Amino acid sequence: MAFILGPRARDAGYRLAAYETIGSTNTEAMERARAGDAGDLWVVARAQTAGRGRRGRAWETPTGNLAASLLKIVDLDPLAAATLGFVAGLSLDEALRRVAPALDARVLLDGADGAGPSAGDRLALKWPNDVLLGGAKLSGIMLEREDLGHGRTALVIGIGVNVAYSPEGLPYPATSLRDVGLSVTADDVFTALAEAWTGIEAMWDGGRGFKDVRRAWLTRAAGLGGRVAVRVGGEVVEGTFETLDEEGRLVVRAENGTVKRITAGEVHFGVAATART
Repeated sequence: MAFILGPRARDAGYRLAAYETIGSTNTEAMERARAGDAGDLWVVARAQTAGRGRRGRAWETPTGNLAASLLKIVDLDPLAAATLGFVAGLSLDEALRRVAPALDARVLLDGADGAGPSAGDRLALKWPNDVLLGGAKLSGIMLEREDLGHGRTALVIGIGVNVAYSPEGLPYPATSLRDVGLSVTADDVFTALAEAWTGIEAMWDGGRGFKDVRRAWLTRAAGLGGRVAVRVGGEVVEGTFETLDEEGRLVVRAENGTVKRITAGEVHFGVAATART
């Protein structure tokens, strides 16, 4: 099989650059932007040799998994651009349910860092940019932004999906589609992802429709209404995950009633001590 764009993505003007193996799809997409690419370009590969995740962490992509990066050339302020991360998460959630409807019936994995029905026994979105299956990490999403000058800003949305393999030796549980008995290929996931993205990006509408994206995202949110501990720099914020605000910030209410709005951080469900290790 080969990576292909579906009819909705093609009709919307998206293009595709596909590789069997690449250093990093994010790096390739950004290099193309610097060279003058007009954007709306998907860069995809079955394997990466130098993949990376948030905060400079390595992201493993052995052959059989999916690495996909979408290059957008945007005229958005950083806060509005960041909300595209929620578009990406919601798009991947929709794509996975489309190619593997049985995902909704999967059960909690032993030792998963999840609590409650919204984090445990189904596909769920973890703030700000992970997709969980049975409480274990199935996918990560990373946004990179660069001012190119002359009114051009490049935004690269990187999406990694554990299709055939899940990494070992991580400080958190991870899983893959194959681990839960699903025979799905990276090709299947990518085509569904690009189709779902096209529809949900239209709903987002340059940020004007983020309220609708936010509402849909919250229906899939892991840990909503439950206890969370969020590492923000050297601080740990503990409380109840109440909602997302209109800018996509995590809203946490402490036991004393204090409300904190968090722009970036590492979220842990249930036992707060896990955020301190």
